[in-house]
Amino acid sequence: MTTSLPSTYIEQMRTLLGQDAERFLLSYDEPRTQGLRINPLKTEIGSVLTAELRKMFDLEPVPWCSTGFYYGDHRPGRHPYHAAGLYYMQEPSAMSAVEMLDPQPGEVVLDLAAAPGGKSSHIAGKMQGQGLLIANEIHPARAKILAENIERMGVSNAVVTNATPDELAARFPSFFDRIMLDAPCSGEGMFRKDPNAFQEWSEDHVVMCAARQWDILEQAVKMLKPGGTLAYSTCTFNRQENELTIERLLAAFPAFTLVGTERIWPHDHRGEGHFVAVLRAAAGEGGAREPQAAGAAHGRRKAERAPRGKGQPAAPAAAGMAQFLAWAREELPGFAPGQGDALLFGEALYGLPQVGGSSLSAAQLSGLRIPRAGLHHGTIRKNRIEPASACAGARCEPCVGAARL
Repeated sequence: MTTSLPSTYIEQMRTLLGQDAERFLLSYDEPRTQGLRINPLKTEIGSVLTAELRKMFDLEPVPWCSTGFYYGDHRPGRHPYHAAGLYYMQEPSAMSAVEMLDPQPGEVVLDLAAAPGGKSSHIAGKMQGQGLLIANEIHPARAKILAENIERMGVSNAVVTNATPDELAARFPSFFDRIMLDAPCSGEGMFRKDPNAFQEWSEDHVVMCAARQWDILEQAVKMLKPGGTLAYSTCTFNRQENELTIERLLAAFPAFTLVGTERIWPHDHRGEGHFVAVLRAAAGEGGAREPQAAGAAHGRRKAERAPRGKGQPAAPAAAGMAQFLAWAREELPGFAPGQGDALLFGEALYGLPQVGGSSLSAAQLSGLRIPRAGLHHGTIRKNRIEPASACAGARCEPCVGAARL
């Protein structure tokens, strides 16, 4: 495969790595690494079920992720346990980003470029159902896949949005405790995983990716609370998309400090390659260039547009929630409903997540495209509730027990 790589890419890596370049290039002739993460919302690392999975798939621990494992000549994606959301298939290097972000239960977290859901589900596992996660994806088809994976993994405290970064920044200035930005990139770290990927690579493509990453970062910093943490990651190697982008951010936003960086190299680690930088905003000020009031006014102007999938916590939604809770008392005795608004999107009944001081309202979401507005409870048809399958994946004892069968 090495002989098929673009000559300009090889030259770039020789300049970047010096004497280690030969070992790096030889790694392209080695097998790709494959991994999965155990879902702590469905099972625990020390459980009998996890021990069964480790034996079944010959799992070996990923050193930088306590829930991550390597697997070899197996196909865990075809097993019913995968469909049940007991684990998420994820490249081992990519697991490093959320580990460095270190989200905590009860926080308000944004995954800004979230599809297909690997980092969002990782964040949700660390939050343990406490707090609020907004998982955003700009492309509608990928946002749908993201919503499906959030449901499969049993995440009850997430809202999936299909919005541009500037749309979110207008609505949520200084709103998030932590932000994960796994930025769209030139994908150099995926060349071994996908040999066709390097056919799209060029120096101009790298320049374009760096420009797009900067545009997204400018919006991300506006949404971070004072003292908040931002993790920026790529699956690429060049400095332009990595260190130089971070240097540009620090120069433009002096309220930020660099907490740390990490690179995973395929010739040094069992992984395809990843870059992560963690930054923190000063405690006394946010990262936004604009005052919060100006951003909030912008958000109100955005909300005046005709909404798509509009949901309002009106009497029909409250009545639908009452029907659902009456059913749940009989059929899901371990189910604990949240305290957020009940929303109806057409006939679909959702419960918005709520966290102290930063709960979402239907008004904040009005006008945004929302593939999943929290936990889907069911469908209201002819004054009756048809429970949604999402509730079977939420963390309650009957459902977790069923998943372990």
